[in-house]
Amino acid sequence: MAGPLEGIRVLDLSQVLFGPFATMLLANLGAEVIKVERPGVGDIARGNGPVVNGVSTYFLSLNHDKKSITLNLATTEGREVFLKLIEVSDVLVECFVPGTAEKLGLSYDILKQHNPRIIYVAGSGFGQYGPYAQKPAFDVIIQAMGGVMSITGEPGGPPVRPGVSYGDIAAGLFLCIATLAALQERHISGQGQMIDISMLDCQITVLENALVRYLNAGEIPSALGTRHPVYTPFQVFATKDGYIAVAIRGGLNDQWPLFCAALGRVDIIDDPRFADGWLRTQNYEALEPIMSEAMKARTTGEWIKEFEQVGIPCGPVNTIPQVVADPQVAARGMVVEVHHPTGGKFRVANTPFKFSRSKCRVERASPDLGGHTEEILTSLLGMSGEEISRLRELNVI
Repeated sequence: MAGPLEGIRVLDLSQVLFGPFATMLLANLGAEVIKVERPGVGDIARGNGPVVNGVSTYFLSLNHDKKSITLNLATTEGREVFLKLIEVSDVLVECFVPGTAEKLGLSYDILKQHNPRIIYVAGSGFGQYGPYAQKPAFDVIIQAMGGVMSITGEPGGPPVRPGVSYGDIAAGLFLCIATLAALQERHISGQGQMIDISMLDCQITVLENALVRYLNAGEIPSALGTRHPVYTPFQVFATKDGYIAVAIRGGLNDQWPLFCAALGRVDIIDDPRFADGWLRTQNYEALEPIMSEAMKARTTGEWIKEFEQVGIPCGPVNTIPQVVADPQVAARGMVVEVHHPTGGKFRVANTPFKFSRSKCRVERASPDLGGHTEEILTSLLGMSGEEISRLRELNVI
């Protein structure tokens, strides 16, 4: 069964993480994603370790289910081929420093002359305009400048970068969403358009309550470890043999009495300092030692059994091996095996998309550099073997 984006063709000029993550999602949804790479070099992430059987596992994780064509866009012939591909495509994704596409002669104004329906998605660190537009950006820079690192880590400690690249990942998600919205709008207008996605903009958006607390209450958010800024307890606790996450939001169905009873501290149920989630947060310094001492009396498994019996949300703090072995992860098929054309079998994360009719699944490993060049030039552009050989001799492909 076909994916929901079957029939949509995406040209992917992006590299490393931000853009490739977004186009991977589009590929998972059934789009034909053609990765356009430099001859002999390709996406610089192809060299990122660890390398297994000659394949970058980093590159593999972001580029499965795509095709690869090599094309030298710095040549006249390469640009001509690219413009022909634009004519038969729906979406272009690039993550250049603003102005690069114009220097290549491949700006949106030029591309839309060849295909008025093309959706041109430009991703960058700071957007297409503004005082920082020309600044280079990587995930750690964006997380730092976007405020995320200032609210991550232990209280009073130095700024901490989360364990995954949220600057890139969040921007990739927004890029994917914007692309889907533009495709839908095109059904109405019949026209394509340009989309400008800034990594910094996306970080501002995902600051959620930290931003509005400052803007409207004047509170400057800071790092709280695993705690929630509003609800308590809503955090990770050390146990006898590890760690556990517990989340009680309070409100009309406040589970605080159940939590206290499980801890063997019914004496604090009616303490006015802890009457609701917000008051417990305000009086956290008095409450934290009581909770932490009690939680260390049992193992993580024992606490999970105890809390689940009374409906208190909880879960173990898993290592990555424990995540992979988790029965829920297995039941959802979230780790799948793919075959690489030269590297053999690999295991990767499956797509989280679950549709009742449409098929969304990771099926193919990342492509070899230029592995689909001849197929694409022949099937999409109708080029002959002689024409392709000439382009190869000119180092265009």
